[in-house]
Amino acid sequence: MTNHFIGYQSGRGFLYQLSGASKLIFFILVSVACMTTYDTRLIVLVGLSSLALFKMANIRWQQVSFVIKFIAFFALLNVLMVYLFEPSYGETIYGVKTVLWQGYGRFYLTSQELFYLFNLALKYFCTVPLAVLFLMTTHPSQFASSLNQIGVPYKVAYAVSLTLRYIPDVQEEFYMIRMSQEARGLELSSKEKLMKRIKGNLQIVIPLIFSSLERIDTVSTAMELRRFGKNKKRTWYTYKNFTIADILTIVLAIVIVFITLFLFKWNNGRFYNPWQ
Repeated sequence: MTNHFIGYQSGRGFLYQLSGASKLIFFILVSVACMTTYDTRLIVLVGLSSLALFKMANIRWQQVSFVIKFIAFFALLNVLMVYLFEPSYGETIYGVKTVLWQGYGRFYLTSQELFYLFNLALKYFCTVPLAVLFLMTTHPSQFASSLNQIGVPYKVAYAVSLTLRYIPDVQEEFYMIRMSQEARGLELSSKEKLMKRIKGNLQIVIPLIFSSLERIDTVSTAMELRRFGKNKKRTWYTYKNFTIADILTIVLAIVIVFITLFLFKWNNGRFYNPWQ
C-alpha cells in the first residue's frame, strides 16, 4: 500500500543529488512557461522530458498511477467544460474553420477547436509529472535547509518542510479510514457506481480533515514548547551546498523561459498556429 503514496522516497541518481531549492526553482519556472504558452512543440518537448526524468529517477507506474489517473480525470473534465462553454473558441484563435463534425445547434467540432483542447490537456501532463518528481525526489528537511540557504526565512522554510513531510501521512490515514469504512460494509471499489463512490469518499474526507487539524494543533504546540522561532537563525541537520549541477539546472529553467518568450514573438502571441 505504501507504494501508492506520493512523497519522498529515497533513491540514487541525478535528481536525488540536486538541491531541493534548485529543483523548486526549475519546477516553478518551467511550469509558468508551459502554462502561459500554447506552443505545442515546447509543451510536448517538456512533457517527454518529464517522462525521461521519471525513468532516470526509477519511479514505477504503480507508485504514481493513482495521482496520474486522478489528474487525467480532471484534465478531461476541464477540456469538456471548455468545449461546452465555447465550442468555437479554436476558430477564433487560429482564424480558420475546418469542420470535422457538424453536431447540433451551436455544438460542432472543428480541427482548430480540437487542436486547442489538445494543447490544453497537454499542459496537465507537462506540469503534473514535474510536481510529482519534485515531491518524490526531495527530502523535506534538506529542502527546507536549501530554501533557508537562498534567503527564505527559516520559519517559512520549516513550514514548507512540514507540509511535504506530512503528505504521505495524510495519504496513509486516508487509506486507513477507507479500509475501516469498507470493513463496515461501505463499498468504495470500482465495482460500485461512480456517484456512490464519490459520496463514500466524501464521508472519508470529513474525518480526515478533523484528524489533520488535530495533528496541526499537536505539532504547533510541540514547536511552541521547544521555543521554535525564538532565535533569528538556526542550524540544519541536513544541509546541502549548491553544486555545478544545481546551477546548470537553474540555467536550463531560465533558458526554457527565454525560449517561451522567443516563441511568443515568433508566433505573434501565445498560440502556435499550424494553419498559417
